[in-house]
Amino acid sequence: MEKCAKLLVGDNNQVQSVIGEIPCTSASPTVIHDYAIPYMNYIWWAVAIITVITLLFKTLYVVKQQRVKVIERFGKFKKIVSAGLHFKVPFIDRIAGDMTLKVNQLTITVETKTKDNVFVQIPVVVQLRVNPDKVNDAFYKLVDDEKQIGAYVFDAVRAQVPTMVLDDVFEKKNDIATNVKKELDAVVDEYGYIIVGALVTDISPDAQVRQAMNEIQTQTRLRAAVEQKAEADKMVSIKHAEAESESKKLQGEGIANQRKAIIEGLKSSVKDLSDATGIKSDEVMQTIMLTQYFDTLKEMGASKVILLPSNPGGVADLGAEIRKAIIGANETK
Repeated sequence: MEKCAKLLVGDNNQVQSVIGEIPCTSASPTVIHDYAIPYMNYIWWAVAIITVITLLFKTLYVVKQQRVKVIERFGKFKKIVSAGLHFKVPFIDRIAGDMTLKVNQLTITVETKTKDNVFVQIPVVVQLRVNPDKVNDAFYKLVDDEKQIGAYVFDAVRAQVPTMVLDDVFEKKNDIATNVKKELDAVVDEYGYIIVGALVTDISPDAQVRQAMNEIQTQTRLRAAVEQKAEADKMVSIKHAEAESESKKLQGEGIANQRKAIIEGLKSSVKDLSDATGIKSDEVMQTIMLTQYFDTLKEMGASKVILLPSNPGGVADLGAEIRKAIIGANETK
C-alpha cells in the first residue's frame, strides 16, 4: 500500500515540515494546519489529568472511625487497616470489604417446649462485636454471621428449657441467658467475635395458656381476699365480744358499787335514826322500806306503766274491777 505524507502547512500555505506518513486514500497528501496543534495539546493534558485523578482514587482511601477494611492483593488476604487515610497499589491491591467494631445486636426468637408440654416463644437478644485482633477470622470464616450465630442460640435454649417447667422458665430466665452466653463464648471466639451479653427479654406461652394462668392467679387472689375478709370479720367479732364483756364487767362493777353505796347509806341512816329517836333498828328499817315503796309507786305513775297480774285469775279480777268502775261512773252521771 502506498504511503502519503502528513504535512504541516502554515498560514501562507507553505509546507513547514513533514510530520509523518499515513496510508493514501486519495491523490492528495494529508495536510494539517498549524492552528490545530494547540487543541491537540489540550486533549493530551485532559487525558493526563484524568489519568492522574483516577490513579489517586485508586491509590488513596479513607477508613472511618470504629471501622476496619480488609485489603487483598491478587485475591489473597494482605492486611487489615483501621481508621485514617491509607494508600494501596492501584490495580493490584483491592478493598475486599469492611467491618464495624461497634457492638451489634441480634434478636433471635426461639420456639421450644417446656417439661410440662407447654410451647413457648423466647426472644433472646445477643450483643456481640468483632474482635479487633481477629478481624480476618470474622470476615473469612462465616458466610452469614447472624444465621450461624443464631443457630448456636437455638441449640443452647432448646437444650435447657425442655428440662424446666413453665413456672421455672419464668423464674430462671436469667439462668437461661447466662447459659446462652456461656455456650456462645466457647464457640464464637474461633470466628473472631466477642459476646458482650445475652438477654432473655420475654417469655410468651400460647394465648390459651396465658389465659389459664391469669384465671389461676385471679382465683388465687379472690380466695386470698375472701380469707382476709373472713379474718377481718373474725377480728371484728372478737373485738365486739371483748368490748361487750368489758362493758358488762364494768356495768356489774357499777351496780355492785351502787348497791354497796346504798347499803352503806341505809346502814348509816338506820344507825343515826336509831341513835336520835331510840327506836329499834328493825323498826327504823321498816320505815325506810315503806318510804322507798312510796317513791317507787310515784315513779311508776309518772312513767304511765300499767301492771297486770301474771296469773289468769288476776286478769279476770282486773276486768271485773274495770267494769265496776265504768258502771259506777255512769250511775253518777
